[in-house]
Amino acid sequence: MPVSAPVFDVQRFSLHDGPGIRSLVFLKGCGLHCAWCQNPESQSTRPVIAFYGDRCLGSFDCAAVCPNDAILRGDYRIDQEKCNRCGLCVEACANGALRLIGEELTPEELMERLMADLPYYENSGGGITFTGGEPTLHPRFVKRVLELCGESGIHTNLETAGKFVWTTWEPILRLLDLIYFDLKILDVAGHRQNIGPGFTGIVDNARRLVAGGFPVEFRMPLVPGLTDTPQNIDSVIGFLHDIDRPSIHLLEYHNMGEAKIDIIQGCQPKLGLGRYSDDRLDVVRREFLDRGIEVPDPS
Repeated sequence: MPVSAPVFDVQRFSLHDGPGIRSLVFLKGCGLHCAWCQNPESQSTRPVIAFYGDRCLGSFDCAAVCPNDAILRGDYRIDQEKCNRCGLCVEACANGALRLIGEELTPEELMERLMADLPYYENSGGGITFTGGEPTLHPRFVKRVLELCGESGIHTNLETAGKFVWTTWEPILRLLDLIYFDLKILDVAGHRQNIGPGFTGIVDNARRLVAGGFPVEFRMPLVPGLTDTPQNIDSVIGFLHDIDRPSIHLLEYHNMGEAKIDIIQGCQPKLGLGRYSDDRLDVVRREFLDRGIEVPDPS
């Protein structure tokens, strides 16, 4: 069977998520359920039809082509239980009010798109970054793309929350130029409540990466009242010193992901939090610096 994975976006010309000009490859599927998830459309591996109500002209051309009678006429347009994600309604919508999120691509199909930007990668020291979702749900796909990138000398990065099977991923991780590993909540009970199961395996994987000399850099999402508590900051600082890796990237929370919950008719609760304040970021950054942890400038 050909190798493929559900890709829900390829974001070109990014100046973040690694060095240089990059293409971000967003893969669908995640085994966690972070309360602050910025990409709720990525949580399931299945495609989903998004509905942008402000673009809808009310023509209901979508209903005329739907084979499963899955078009609703209320505030939301798609009956998810009836929808088979065929995409016919998306094609029929002249104003772009419907969008199919999630497309099965083979490594070769993905690379065909990425190679168009090879000159930008070469001139800037950039490359591609796997993100999501949780890209480690797709080991065969990622491995093949990494092999193809290696043949073309393309720098590669992978962003992970750390929940993966080490024996499966250890040889694949060796193919990467960079690994961004998120440390979110370093407390068993808080992790289970706000993120999901797998705390011990995640911590073990972080230790293995450092001990094995992998090119890993740690990151911490700052979510008010959830990850930026004094107790959690203290735990993260202690852990970084314990593994002798005194450096962390700080990622400020923003609430743009909450708007996506409505367009996919998602069930993720809304936190109702604003964007992380510069003042609070300065306080947290100073706490890490004062206790011997380097905080690189955002990149």
